[in-house]
Order: sequence, then C-alpha cells, then structure tokens
Amino acid sequence: MPSFALAFRFAPLAAALALVLISPDAAAASKREQAVAALNARMTAAEKRYRDALVKIGNNDPVGVAESNAALEDMEDAVDACSQQKGCEVTNMVTVYKRLLKTSADAQGQIPDEADDPSDLDPDHAGDIAFSNDVPEAAKAASLLDDKRHRFDKMVQYNPAVQAGIRRWLTDMRPSLMDSYENYQYMRQLMSPSFERAGLPEALLFGIMAKESNGKVHVTSRAGAAGPMQFMYATGLRFGLGQDGTGFDTRYDPHAVADASAAYLNERMGELNRSIEMALAAYNGGEGRALRIYNASEGRGFWDADVYNQFPAETRDYVPMVIAAAWLFLHPKKYGITFPRVESKYAPLRLAKPTSIYELTICLGSGGTRDGFMRALRNLNPRYQPDSYLPAGASLNATAQIVGLYNRHCVQGARAELAKQLVLSDPNSAIVRTGPVETLPPSGGIAPAPLGATPSVAAASKPKNPGKHKVAKNETLVSIAQRYQCDTKSLAKANGLKAPRYALRSGQTLKLQGCRE
Repeated sequence: MPSFALAFRFAPLAAALALVLISPDAAAASKREQAVAALNARMTAAEKRYRDALVKIGNNDPVGVAESNAALEDMEDAVDACSQQKGCEVTNMVTVYKRLLKTSADAQGQIPDEADDPSDLDPDHAGDIAFSNDVPEAAKAASLLDDKRHRFDKMVQYNPAVQAGIRRWLTDMRPSLMDSYENYQYMRQLMSPSFERAGLPEALLFGIMAKESNGKVHVTSRAGAAGPMQFMYATGLRFGLGQDGTGFDTRYDPHAVADASAAYLNERMGELNRSIEMALAAYNGGEGRALRIYNASEGRGFWDADVYNQFPAETRDYVPMVIAAAWLFLHPKKYGITFPRVESKYAPLRLAKPTSIYELTICLGSGGTRDGFMRALRNLNPRYQPDSYLPAGASLNATAQIVGLYNRHCVQGARAELAKQLVLSDPNSAIVRTGPVETLPPSGGIAPAPLGATPSVAAASKPKNPGKHKVAKNETLVSIAQRYQCDTKSLAKANGLKAPRYALRSGQTLKLQGCRE
C-alpha cells in the first residue's frame, strides 16, 4: 500500500490522539473563546438589525419600531450573557449599546433650543430640572447593564423575607409595581441624579418610592408624611424641605425630595455601618430607635433576631418590601416582568389658551398609554391643583409626546371643545324647576333650559364675568372657579377663604377677581 494512502487512512486516528493529548485547561480556554466569539457575533448581528431598523423608521416603515425594539432586546440579552461569561468584555458591549442609542437620538433630532433655556421651564423650577435632551431615556436604562450599577445586589441580602416580598409585588401588588415604574419614568430625570451624586443605587430610590407612594407625588398619610418619598414635616425641615416663599410645601417636589432622601440615607448609613437594611429601618421606624438598637447590639445587622425583633411589625415588613421592589427594578426579565415603555423625553408645554390639568387630561386622550397623562402632568407640576385654571402663555413641565398631542387635540377642534364642556359642566344646571318654584338662577348663574329643550353648549361654557357671584346652595369654590375660568387659589385669596376647605355659605357674594372677562 502506498505510504500516502496509509497516512490518509490513519489521519482520523492521529487527530483523535492529538485531542486526547490536549490539556484540560487548553480545552476549557478554547471553549471560552468560542463562547465569547459567539456572543460578539450575536452583538454584531443585533447591531446591524438595529441600524437597518433605524433606516426603516426614517422611511416611515411601520415595522421599523418593532424591529428596533427586538434588536435592542437581543443586545441586552447578549450583554447579560457576556457578564456571566468569563473572558467576555462587558464594557465593550455596553459601549456599542450606548453608541447606537445615541445614534438614534441624533437621527430623531434635538428638542428646539428654547427647551434648554431654564426660562422656558415652570418658573418655580427654573434651573432645577437636569433633563438630558441629547440622549433618550433608554440610554440611561442601558447604563443599568453595567455591573457597577448592580452593586446594590451585593449591598443587601437576598433572603426568604426579600423573596416573600418579591412574591407579593408579583401577585397581589403587581398593579402597584407597574404604576410605580410608570410614574417613576416621568420623574426619573428629576430624581435619579440626586442618588447618583450621593453614590447611592438608583434601585434603592425606586424601591423606597414604590413602597411609600407608588410614585404619586401628592400622597399624604394619616400620620402627616407627604410627597413621593413621604417625609414627615419636622424631618423634612432638617433636609431643606417645607413651605417655600409661595406657601408651597416642597415635600411634594420630586427633585427636592430626591436630594433630601439621598442626604438622609447617607447620614443614616454613616451611623449604621453602611447597612442599607438598617438605614431603611431608620427611614420607616425612626432614626433614634434604629441607632439605639444598633448600638445596643454592638453593630449587628438588621436580620439578626435580637435586632429584627426590636423593630415594629410595620418596619419588619417595610425593609424587605423596599429591597424586593429594588431587586425587581434591576432584574425584571428574570421574573418575567415587562415594564411599560414610557415616552418621557422632556419638553415644555406653553399654553395657547387658558386651561386646567383636568381639561388637558381629557383632550390629550390616552396617547398609547394605559391611564393617560393626568398623573404625569400632576407629578411634573406639583404646584398646580388639577382644577385650577392656568392662563394662556403659562408653561408646564411635560414630555415631547404630551406637547405633540396638545397641539393636535387641545388647541382647537372637537376634542378640545368637548374637554372644555365636560370640565365646565355644572351638575346644578341639570335640575329642572317647574311650577311656582323660582326659576331664575342665582345672581351670575346660568338659567336652566326649559323641559325637553337642548341646552346651548356655548351658553354653558362661556359665562360672562359680572364681577361678583352670589353663591347658590351646594355650590363649591371649585365649581365657581371652573364656571368663570378663574384660578381657584386666586379666587380664594380675593375672598379670604382658607384652604383646604374653602368653606362657602348659601347667599354669600364672591368677588370674581382674576376671572375671565
């Protein structure tokens, strides 16, 4: 048999022997390299899909958005897998992710220059809002993929108590978790920089806010705690919160309370050996109690039985629930959670005509959201009551989506008129008076329509301002302010009425100061 034929015949055997002789370490290294190469290829493919989707979006192809979202999810999965694969460079992948999102933001164009001018913001918040208009919110979310941002995982215990909290958030409290996330997204750029500057995990901010208020800025507890982070009045004063020069309680201001919460938590953690659990116990159960328990236990942790059992039941529930919400904020996919996508890019809303937050909520519609925009508008503009009329030219803090919907539906047209009609509707005008009963309305009121007649919307929605109004039975200051398109607070001040009751009596004459002519 020729020598080359023998060589050919025994080549497979030689190859097998060579594989056997390869060291286990070399084989493992080769396997790691293949896994890393596969992840890099996966990231490259997802990057190409994302860029192709951007082209489709630019051409108004309806499938572009869905494909871009799918590509982003593939990239997130690749980064997550990379973080668990030895030898894979997570930083490089995150850099690609952020660069692509920045490319998307540049392609969509910037908010006009006036949006960056602090004078265009609500004057009470000028200079306070640190919105980043050059990068979409998704780019900030991408930074959570960095392992450094997951330091929270190593700062707390993932124990059965926390797991029970996760179970509650995922079952009975799931709607509250979703509400909290959605509300937080609108305020994220107001609040998260405070925790970042303080060196605290953003997840901790979310967890506290979810447990305290579900992200509803105007919540007040029976004990007197107020705002999205539920500061007691005395504690708030120590950290710069309370009544400002206009009478507004800044415990309802998201930016101010984020600063105060970060300062409070760092102060507590400085006393309590940088323990998040003990700092949270102080936040809920009282800082004096937490410090006494900590010192008496010679610095033992919250989960030590002697420490844990000295806190009230509310605090023993509070600490794991906050940690559980924070954990879900960082690890949604692991638990099958898809948080709602929120269009939260900031833009100021300049009013073309007098309106209220109630009226805006109606004319804006849902805009693809589940609950519409009332909560977002209230959270971003905590100084304004929802029924107070704001003058034309006033500026509200809003989002680019809200501004677009406002220009489309709220300046003029059928929906704008319907919203105005609904807000100005007076239940008293529905009562039909017959017989000898006096049919004339109180001074300044609107005469009821004859039985069977169709009332004029124009007449009901455009009352004249006679300068004074005589209060009828069951009328409230809010309904009167809506009728004459007044600011409720200005009307109350002009007539010496005190909040929050604004008590009126039948027959009382009000001066319609600041109302529409």
